[in-house]
Amino acid sequence: MSEWAEVALNSVLDRAEKTRAVVGERFPLYAEHSSGEWVTTSRGSWTGGFWSGLLWLRALHSGSAHDRSAAAQVTARLADWVGADTATRGLIFWYGTALAANAGGDRTAAELGAEAARACLDDFDHELGVLPWGSAFGGPRLLARVDGVAGIVPLLATASGTAKAHLDTHPTPWRTEPVSTPARGWTDGDCAACPQPLLTTASGTAAAKAHLDTHLIRWRTEPVFTPAWAWTNGDWLACPQPRTGWSRGRAWLLLALADASWHIDTGYLDTAEELIDDTAPLIPPAEMTPDAPPDTSAAAIEAVALLKLAAAHQLPERAMRLRSRAIEILEQLATRHLNHSGMLLDGCYDLDRNLATAHELIWGDYFFALALAIHTGAVAPFDT
Repeated sequence: MSEWAEVALNSVLDRAEKTRAVVGERFPLYAEHSSGEWVTTSRGSWTGGFWSGLLWLRALHSGSAHDRSAAAQVTARLADWVGADTATRGLIFWYGTALAANAGGDRTAAELGAEAARACLDDFDHELGVLPWGSAFGGPRLLARVDGVAGIVPLLATASGTAKAHLDTHPTPWRTEPVSTPARGWTDGDCAACPQPLLTTASGTAAAKAHLDTHLIRWRTEPVFTPAWAWTNGDWLACPQPRTGWSRGRAWLLLALADASWHIDTGYLDTAEELIDDTAPLIPPAEMTPDAPPDTSAAAIEAVALLKLAAAHQLPERAMRLRSRAIEILEQLATRHLNHSGMLLDGCYDLDRNLATAHELIWGDYFFALALAIHTGAVAPFDT
């Protein structure tokens, strides 16, 4: 395996440990390249799951009980977002709990993911076929945005696994019920010991598929490649922001398709091909505008998506091409944009607001580390 990838992974994970010591109970958001100091949030905002996921990557890599405890504490603090009205719960809870639950075997994280999935299904708008963008961050609620697709698709589609993890938290379920409580077990797909129904495979997968398909229709509708649409007076209207050509828009959608190809239907592999351009820059500009800066976080998201697609693909030649492009992206990130302190630089948060346009971004760190971990075999492609 490539030595540069191991070195880069160790560097990013070492940076995560230093960050944890500095931010304490707050959540890192972005850091300026010269000082390395983080701008933080108290509750994590839409990026809290990436901080949790990054710490779990470190814990699994190091095998340290101390690292595992630190990661679990951050994961637990995501619980405030379960009932939040936002489609970014997919980003928060899939990337914040899945690796902990799957590779880490953490039951508390599995329970939290199951609770979040159930809440998302409760809020799903079956008439529009989406989990709406929501009102948690202000602005119109009935939006369909591509950054609200990644994470939601696997969170809902893996409902059976989260439900089983929930049931497993009840010790010896058929022997420990009090006299006044029904026998603890499955009743029509639900846990008889709990007041709320559990999310089932069928309901979760159907919602995940509808959510993704609705966004795909919008993506292909004129003006094509528009990242956000608003439901207004009975019709979907294109939103001016984020702009068409926003690099993370394509990356988020490609990641959702990669997860859908594994968890829902392999037919999404062909759909993903529409979004892949082998001739495009490895590190895309933040927007398709003159003099737009690069966005390394979009490249890192794409690298994860490509590695997942390669793992799901049945055609060896195509899988090899996908994996090769992912490795090219990772090598360029590691050699040109990773500094000696383990900071992945040149991420662009929001070009229109001139916010953190050449910075270290917490989601950039997370997806870069995840892609490196998949590439080196440290984690399986669909552990998260």
